[in-house]
Amino acid sequence: MAVLHTGTGDKQHKVVSEKEWVEARKSLLKKEKELTRQRDEISRQRRELPWVRMEKNYVFDGPNGKETLSDLFDGRSQLIVYHFMFGPDWEEGCASCSFVADHIDGTLAHLEHRDVTFVVVSHAPYEKLAAFKKRMGWKFKWVSAFNNDFNYDFHVSFTKDEMAKGNVYYNYENAGFPSEEGPGASVFYKEDGTANVYHTYSSFGRGLDQMLNTYNYLDLVPKGRDEEGLAFSMSWLRYHDRYDQTYKLDTKSGYSHPKVSEAASEGQHS
Repeated sequence: MAVLHTGTGDKQHKVVSEKEWVEARKSLLKKEKELTRQRDEISRQRRELPWVRMEKNYVFDGPNGKETLSDLFDGRSQLIVYHFMFGPDWEEGCASCSFVADHIDGTLAHLEHRDVTFVVVSHAPYEKLAAFKKRMGWKFKWVSAFNNDFNYDFHVSFTKDEMAKGNVYYNYENAGFPSEEGPGASVFYKEDGTANVYHTYSSFGRGLDQMLNTYNYLDLVPKGRDEEGLAFSMSWLRYHDRYDQTYKLDTKSGYSHPKVSEAASEGQHS
């Protein structure tokens, strides 16, 4: 048996015969199949969660002007909302949320033909969203919650008072958080023939991994996500238009907050 250094930390890997490799692979396959069964069962339980009827009439600003939450379904019965971190006074959207957004456009046609509409919602004014979307070349629908309480009610935007206390409610618990905006995904159902909308599911933090197919690919390769030793796990990430010859990873770099405009937008909640 030989040992191969991978160049990733101090990790070493065995080099064995094809027969030995197949045996090891079959052993792992049993665990993979069990994980698949567990995932299917959790998905079933997710679908059986109770629902909450939406009572507020949220009105968003978007490419079609003013639209209610009910309007966002666009004739379908199911709606997925991605809560994209983009504060009212930020100059650009969050890099990590942009990473999520890079995975959306290719799914839209398929989702729409399975009775699902996908919409991105952010706290920043619509003009900022439209400009950043144009820069990044995205096609998905993006609307602004700047003039309503949607982001606060779904606990993905936090007031100045909450941030000052260092303890916000996010991912179903009170804890410190590095930004006044947080990522998440929420799912809604619209009752046929009515304007009744129900909240069926929300997920935050690592629960959003399933939306990142790049991570699924990285999980297949020998070095994996290769984020061990980074002060902030996603510090390697760049906007897709910012990878160039100057790209350099700083392993000690923490969470990088998007730049804030000199003149903060008026009307921001305090």
